[in-house]
Amino acid sequence: MTTFQTSGLLTFTIAIVVFFVGTGLNTSVGLLRQWNIPEAVTGGLLAALFTLSSYHLFNVEIAFDLDARDMLLLYFFTGIGLNARLRDLRAGGRPLAILLALTLSYLIIQNLVAVGSSVLLGLPDGIAALLGSVSLIGGHGTTIAWAPLIAGRFGLGNALEIGIASATLGLVVASLVGGPVARILIKRYHLSGQAAEPPSIGLANVPATEQDTDINHVSLLRTVLILNVAVLIGFAVDEVVAEASIKLPLFVTCLLVAIVMTNTIPRFFPGMYWPTRSRPLALISDLSLNIFLAMSLMSMRLWTLGGLGPALVLVLGVQTVVAVFYIIFVVFPAMGRDYQAAVLSAGFSGISLGATPTAIANMTAVTKLHGPAPTAFIILPLVSAFFIDVANAVVIGFMAR
Repeated sequence: MTTFQTSGLLTFTIAIVVFFVGTGLNTSVGLLRQWNIPEAVTGGLLAALFTLSSYHLFNVEIAFDLDARDMLLLYFFTGIGLNARLRDLRAGGRPLAILLALTLSYLIIQNLVAVGSSVLLGLPDGIAALLGSVSLIGGHGTTIAWAPLIAGRFGLGNALEIGIASATLGLVVASLVGGPVARILIKRYHLSGQAAEPPSIGLANVPATEQDTDINHVSLLRTVLILNVAVLIGFAVDEVVAEASIKLPLFVTCLLVAIVMTNTIPRFFPGMYWPTRSRPLALISDLSLNIFLAMSLMSMRLWTLGGLGPALVLVLGVQTVVAVFYIIFVVFPAMGRDYQAAVLSAGFSGISLGATPTAIANMTAVTKLHGPAPTAFIILPLVSAFFIDVANAVVIGFMAR
């Protein structure tokens, strides 16, 4: 097996090409656009299939340098924080509590499905945790962190491979499910966003001449400067938090720092430029998210799914069906049956099966077509990237005893 390692710049360039391939396919295939499949998902999955073919047909493994991806993630979540005005946070209080309760409930349901499926299929002890919230709600990071413990506890030598395969397949499914679910709900209940509301992520799908009057090199550089300052402060705060033995993802720290900044600095310096709900910030957030997602999907090692048998696919299929039913019949009604509930339903597929960026990408694809839903972009990251990690760690610890 020959390994071809790409540099950071080449990886970034390929990701842009992958995004444009996805854009071209979505433009040509109306069904992809109608079902709100993000362009980066379309292109990223196609690129992942290409690397899979290269692996099997030519014995060449393509390895991508993903350092730039981490910075894009920080830009993206910092942008969400800069858009979080206090009135949105106050409005999101009750929906945040409801979404948190729904997610915690689903965490238990997901693990029960994993345990039940494993028992019915006669799978070895320990696999249930890896096919539940460790890999699906937790994602790749949680899987990598917990797999050694599960392997040692149950004598499961391939625990990491099983967990990574489950997380990878879950990411693919989450990318494809969220948009169609939201489309069904929006069409059935005749929902739409508020057209007058400024975009929080991404610009609407209208001709450029109708939307770019306030986007120029000065506004973009001002926005990048503020983003960079917020990220730098986020790094500093993260070190302080780490010394206090509190574990938070760096992007959550940057998100919280940006929320504080956007609700204090404009009050003390009202004449200062601030990018909240501006088109430059929406553009940068959209760019960061799309390239991050393209990198994540095109770098998936799909060949790790092979050799694990049909049991993995069967369990993930059951998990997907349960997630979709839960979203349509529990999440959407509980969140109010309105447009924001439909957008959150698209995002919940990312919480339940994939990852927070996937959830945001699904919601962005929906809002670009049907209108903004700013509160949804505030409460979902707080639930999926902060509160749920703590609860998931408790549940995983119980299952891995």
